Amino acid sequence: MSSQTSSHKPRVAVVFGGRSSEHAISVLTAGAVLRAIDRDKYDVLPIGITTDGRWALTADDPERMAIADRRLPSVAELAESAEGGVVLPVDPTNREVVYTEPGSVPKALGEVDVVFPVLHGPYGEDGTLQGLLELSGVPYVGSGVLASAVGQDKDYMKRVFTSFGLPVGPYEVIRPREWDNDPAAARKKIVDFAAEHGWPLFVKPARAGSSIGITKVDDLGGLDEALEEARRHDPKILVEALLRGREIECGVLEFADGPRASVPAEIPPVSAHDFYDFDAKYIDSAAGIVPAPLSAEETAKVQELAVAAFEAASCEGLVRADFFLQDNGEFVINEINTLPGFTPISMYPRMWQESGVSYPELIDRLLQAALERSTGLR
Repeated sequence: MSSQTSSHKPRVAVVFGGRSSEHAISVLTAGAVLRAIDRDKYDVLPIGITTDGRWALTADDPERMAIADRRLPSVAELAESAEGGVVLPVDPTNREVVYTEPGSVPKALGEVDVVFPVLHGPYGEDGTLQGLLELSGVPYVGSGVLASAVGQDKDYMKRVFTSFGLPVGPYEVIRPREWDNDPAAARKKIVDFAAEHGWPLFVKPARAGSSIGITKVDDLGGLDEALEEARRHDPKILVEALLRGREIECGVLEFADGPRASVPAEIPPVSAHDFYDFDAKYIDSAAGIVPAPLSAEETAKVQELAVAAFEAASCEGLVRADFFLQDNGEFVINEINTLPGFTPISMYPRMWQESGVSYPELIDRLLQAALERSTGLR
């Protein structure tokens, strides 16, 4: 780590955007995080990754990182140059960030003390960026390589939860080779799953988030279109049975004495949407209920399960855990998000706000925890 005197403010690189289909959501999150970081306590360097993978120097301008007239923002619009690139050396003895442009002398941007990655989906939330930062020896907010990868791949996530005795709902996975070798057999596998568990089904990319690429399939007639939509985002497909019940979410935050759970939230049915899809979350701003109207026993149970999921996947820093409270009174864990959204309407910061941790305090706690944690095996 670069030397820190009493006058030195830790330098935070907020890395956002990325190559996944959740690019715009990451930009929204970055805008909210940049607003919340205490500038008296931290220096900030915003770095955006374009959809084609270029690391760009961007303006520190949160106001431009918002939805305007139902239009989503992008890093390309925020980049200071259409060609310039930011380089983070893969060398734990050197944290000097360099900016280069064709035909110009490289410009040193100074050292980075900690990275706050607010990338969602593949190429950022899935352990790839975390691996780069481990090689670079730069501390970062959130889970490490393994937990990030498990948290991104819903197939292996469910396998890990099952191995730890956590309750998951019925699901089936179609792997890329299965589809490529015999699509008819792969399709029959789903039809057989529907025969056992009933329609409707949810067909989704196994390694995406923000409800992107998900289709609720009511009968056989809609299956092929749903499979095509899921495969546009990921060649690995997850099929889930409908779980009847209430959608409950719970935040987990790591403190000095270990992870703690927030008050839970409930996502009520959205009348204009079949389910809590992308438009309901981000365009039409469907509001969750915080805290969720649960009994004391139900609240304690979901908090216990959220922390157990955090520990099962070896998470660090933060997690949002999503559940269904079924009609029979039992909780089933749907998924975890190791880098949940931090947009103004995101549930994770709202749950912690209701738990007594304000948005700026939440950001500060995550940064301080990252600064205190070493990279490497831990």
